[in-house]
Amino acid sequence: MRKISTVIACLLVFSLVLAACGGNDKNNTSSPSASSASPSASQSSSPSDTPSDSGSGSGGFDPATLKATISIYYPTPDQVEKRALEDDRIKRFNEVFPNVEVVKSDWQYNPNEIGIKMGANEAPTLFNTYATEGKFLAEKGWAADITELFNAYDKKDQLNPILLNQFNINGKIFGIPQQGYVVGTVVNKKMLEDKGVAVPPLNWTWDDVLSTAQGVADPGKGISGIAPMGKGNEAGWNWTNFLFEAGGEIQAVEGGKVVAKFNSEAGLKALEFYSKLKEANVIPADWALGWGDAVGAFAQGRTAMVIAGPDGPVDQGLNQGGLRPEDIVVYPMPAATAGGKHTGVLGGDFLVINPNATPEEQYAAFHYAVFDYFTDKGLESLEANIQSRKAENKYFVPPVIQYFSQDSEYGQKLKDIYAKYDNVYQYSDELMSLLDGKPEAQFNTQEYYAAMTNVIQEVFSKKGVDLKAQLDAAAKTVQEQFFDNIKVE
Repeated sequence: MRKISTVIACLLVFSLVLAACGGNDKNNTSSPSASSASPSASQSSSPSDTPSDSGSGSGGFDPATLKATISIYYPTPDQVEKRALEDDRIKRFNEVFPNVEVVKSDWQYNPNEIGIKMGANEAPTLFNTYATEGKFLAEKGWAADITELFNAYDKKDQLNPILLNQFNINGKIFGIPQQGYVVGTVVNKKMLEDKGVAVPPLNWTWDDVLSTAQGVADPGKGISGIAPMGKGNEAGWNWTNFLFEAGGEIQAVEGGKVVAKFNSEAGLKALEFYSKLKEANVIPADWALGWGDAVGAFAQGRTAMVIAGPDGPVDQGLNQGGLRPEDIVVYPMPAATAGGKHTGVLGGDFLVINPNATPEEQYAAFHYAVFDYFTDKGLESLEANIQSRKAENKYFVPPVIQYFSQDSEYGQKLKDIYAKYDNVYQYSDELMSLLDGKPEAQFNTQEYYAAMTNVIQEVFSKKGVDLKAQLDAAAKTVQEQFFDNIKVE
């Protein structure tokens, strides 16, 4: 697992350096249970971009005559700019596929709802999901095997392998990458300065987080120093970063079996730190915050620090909270001790095709998903979006990791566009050099997050909690209910 993390981290540093020249999904929510997985503003196409496999191979169809109705993921109402971009894409898609009706779906992926949606045949043809769900959806038969469509796609080799590999299950492709992130800590620098609190170095530690949070917290006024998520699977997801920083693992494969590993000394150390945050009274009094709650508190100046994929909090802070770029500093996750790694969860947003769809519908859905990829029109649309935001005094915050390989010609073109505008948020070079991305668990990730959420809620709500007993109980539950049912060949 550590070798995998190191390889990805090396690839990641290079990809992030280019992204740093720009500087929003959730909205990039960058959350394991609230992922918007909405198309990035850097994607858009032209009528001349017809599918390269049209009419031949892998169930190829003629775009001019193909008849189908597909339902697609549509951004939430609060994402006004993204809805406008999606409407434009639908219009342009129908110029190439005139007989394909595109229906907008407002369903947001939820692991607790996907089975019901599939059973009732109500899931969209093309729906959003996140990095942890590849193996789960594939094994349940809730994601179409799109290997043939993928292999016929002439740009497949330019897709970012850091993301693509997360939906490559035993050599078969089950998802289309959109964008990714490495979890970091976003800090409201202005709040620190207003309180006379020293701004910590980017190469910071857990102790720095605690002391900074103590300095800025003002419980009497409802101001917290840091807002770790405490509701939904987001709570377990947030905490996992500290598990990784302490050198721990979620699980391991031993003798063909999946074994829980998070109830380790590293896990105990990470949980002890959460207990310290609670005891120091630096977290919100109402600590039961999901992704939207915590990020909203950050944007509203009710907490100085939030843990998330960086682009989401930055976007909300700048465009909804009225903060300036100099008011926000994106930090890597803190190292457990000086000299340690700044490891954050590596995740991403994906689109999945409904396996119940007909071949015609799957073909149309796939080409809708990649319609705007790697096109000059896409770059023009991106630049127009940045210009439009500038005219409205808004900022553009790029995803940390893009769907394409950053060392590609397309990646360089995007970098050049970012460099032209002062309303594109800039990630610092030092941040990029410190980020260390580590993939989420391969098996039953959401169930693990849920189990740890229960533990975190115990720690945040009660005094004198036996931390090791809580970890052991959570590991026992996950092991017996989920891991013991898995056989690894």
